[in-house]
Amino acid sequence: MAGLTQNLAVLGSTGSIGCQALEIVRAFPERLRVVGLAAGNNFKRFSEQILEFKPRFIYFQGDVSRLPGGNHEFMGLEEMAAHTDIDTVIAASSGSSGLMPLLSAIKAGKIIALANKEALVTAGEIVMPLARRHHAELRPVDSEHSAIWQCLKGETGGISRIIITASGGPFRGYTRAELGGVTAEQALRHPSWKMGRKITIDSATLMNKGLEVIEAHWLFNTPFENIEVLVHPQSIIHSMVRFTDGAVKAQLGATDMRLPIQYALSYPERWGNEGLPVVDFSRTTRLDFDKPDYEKFPCLKLALKAGKNGGTYPAALCAADEAAVDLFLGGRIKFSDIALLVEDVLDRHSNTAHPDLESILHADRWAREAVGDAVKQERLHC
Repeated sequence: MAGLTQNLAVLGSTGSIGCQALEIVRAFPERLRVVGLAAGNNFKRFSEQILEFKPRFIYFQGDVSRLPGGNHEFMGLEEMAAHTDIDTVIAASSGSSGLMPLLSAIKAGKIIALANKEALVTAGEIVMPLARRHHAELRPVDSEHSAIWQCLKGETGGISRIIITASGGPFRGYTRAELGGVTAEQALRHPSWKMGRKITIDSATLMNKGLEVIEAHWLFNTPFENIEVLVHPQSIIHSMVRFTDGAVKAQLGATDMRLPIQYALSYPERWGNEGLPVVDFSRTTRLDFDKPDYEKFPCLKLALKAGKNGGTYPAALCAADEAAVDLFLGGRIKFSDIALLVEDVLDRHSNTAHPDLESILHADRWAREAVGDAVKQERLHC
């Protein structure tokens, strides 16, 4: 792809990752061209993106009649992801809705800048063999997985341990009692990263770290027992890999998602971009690490258990968490109730080992309904 212009489809263009991806496009107009844009219901932002980037293909969940006119074609997500005029798909939509477009892009053999962790978490057993079969290239966009990917570049094996770092979120020093009174406004103030609402809440509960462990298991073909989570509040080291000879590689950088997004688009090159921040190590006086507190942040423990159990447990986990986070953001449950709801759903889930796609989608639907039932039946404190 070196020297050529990449034709991009940005799925989830109005979200945090999508908007930051478009900032990279603005910085490299000679290298990156937006051909497709897909968004949910942020009419104002999507209209602005259409006017600026003039995509040939668009998808919008809201009222398309109000969108700016122009020479573009309305197209479904799966069709857009697989279109022959698209080179690279930026999979930036959040939640389980990103699974079907991802599978479509994989079957078409696309380069995929993967920011949707739920799709791989829920269906990694399907996604990874399919990607190998169709020679699709998955390039991780999560800062942690991008870091691991970069640490493994040039290595031929001998991984002893993958160490995924976590900032610890905004409530690292809180007691369990204090966590019960956390508001959505507090939870959305992440100390390190600029992210979307759902992933910010997942970072506050540490659910996000559990999902990242499951994703790393699939992306890097590494057993769960060889993947560790460490709290690193400075968020300078994004992840590390220890090799069998004892050597450790770490990827360091500023807390800015545009860095891993750009690397996923520029790979195997590195493009100079003066608009991106750098770490000033003369001002970095310490790098701290600690083990996570699984009792105060049970979502991490629940995610790790679901990942190890496998089958449809991860799908139920993701769906239950997504539904619970929506309830919390809507003011209907407490922060600490998120973990209680997820645990209740997982306890009642009937697992399907080695599931097909329909079993995964069924587990997703069931878990969302189960969350609603638990709230109606006031099962939170059972």
